[in-house]
Amino acid sequence: MSRSAVAGRAPLWRDRTFGTYWVAQSLSAAGDSFAYLAVPLLVLQATGSVAQMGLLTAVAGAASVVAGIFGGVLVDRYDRRTLMIVADLTRLVLYALVPLAWLAGPQVWLLFVVLPICEAAGMLFQVAAVTAVRNLVDSDWITEANGRLQATYAAAAVLGPLLAGVVAARFGPATAIAVNAASFALSAAGLWLIRLRPVRVDEGVARQRPLAEFLAGARFLWRQPVLRALTVLLSVFIFLTYGFVDVLIYHVTHDLGGSEGTVGTVLGLAALGTVAGALLVAPLRRLRGFGPTWIGAHAICGFAVAGVGLATTVPAVTTLTAVYLCCLSVGGICSMSLRQEITPDHLLGRVTSAFWSTHYALGPAGAVVLTWAAGRYGAPAVTLAAGAGCLLVAVGGLFTPIRRAGAEPAAGQPGLRPAPAGGTAG
Repeated sequence: MSRSAVAGRAPLWRDRTFGTYWVAQSLSAAGDSFAYLAVPLLVLQATGSVAQMGLLTAVAGAASVVAGIFGGVLVDRYDRRTLMIVADLTRLVLYALVPLAWLAGPQVWLLFVVLPICEAAGMLFQVAAVTAVRNLVDSDWITEANGRLQATYAAAAVLGPLLAGVVAARFGPATAIAVNAASFALSAAGLWLIRLRPVRVDEGVARQRPLAEFLAGARFLWRQPVLRALTVLLSVFIFLTYGFVDVLIYHVTHDLGGSEGTVGTVLGLAALGTVAGALLVAPLRRLRGFGPTWIGAHAICGFAVAGVGLATTVPAVTTLTAVYLCCLSVGGICSMSLRQEITPDHLLGRVTSAFWSTHYALGPAGAVVLTWAAGRYGAPAVTLAAGAGCLLVAVGGLFTPIRRAGAEPAAGQPGLRPAPAGGTAG
């Protein structure tokens, strides 16, 4: 759609369908932040082991990667809204089991059953949610829509950990997980009220077996030079940072003597960085271009990660974590928007699935290594090494097509071509 046509439409904030989706997912994000804090605290409270925290993160991450392989196929084959509702209801039921089981005492084994299934459902939901943006707004508004969604998610995540810390300290982490379960009911209700635009399907493409369809997305990803480089570099970055929150919680509680409430305050205030990143990403990308924005964001992430473990005060840890989350938000929204802009709609689910399942594949192993090393050598040594690795990822981007990708990736950039607009207007 041309910009003149967009100018004649109502502003994005007045789009009722997008607004309903926006509110529902923001409430769900606030609930997610309870589990984000409560699950590691449950394990640490029951076992006292940061390595056990890392193992649970790894098992859940592995389930997410496996789900990601076929999640894109499902998203491209079936109604995206229905899949998201099913994923929400699945997580509602499973997370609700945790506080019920904890009434009889700690049941750490249950987390190793519930969390992987919930993470698999969450991966399906995330793939569908990313592709749904193309069916909610016009292509000219994709980056703005992503920025607004991420900013609101992050704003909800500011309040979420603060409340989760209070709830966990007063009523226990299991109660905080119950709040997260309830949030999925709100998300499902919001999704029920909206309708997505129809997916544009290439009539000349015959349906294949699920693995073949997944590989179609992977081939598209690999043939795009910028997307290929992003996948490789982000695989290393995820390996280095997948267990970062576990190490952060361990550092605050073990090294700095903080409580559950302290951890909630750190994560809640640090989430302001995600808000800032989501608000800054669109103007930064317009001003500096995709490449410099992505590379610069990941370079700063490296310095922030290194500093967290070396920080000796809670305010310093909070500030550095906020910087890390800000730059993580900028880099993540940039790469997500790029995929949405250049991928044909009928392939978007599979390309997103291939992208995530590939670069998250090393995450579970990274979580195990990072948390084991933190327990053995201490958080400072681990975060210093991880931060140095993140900085090398950013430097690596300078020697790939990422560096040359500009502010308008669909126009005139080598190896990139625009995708057709998703759906129809109205």
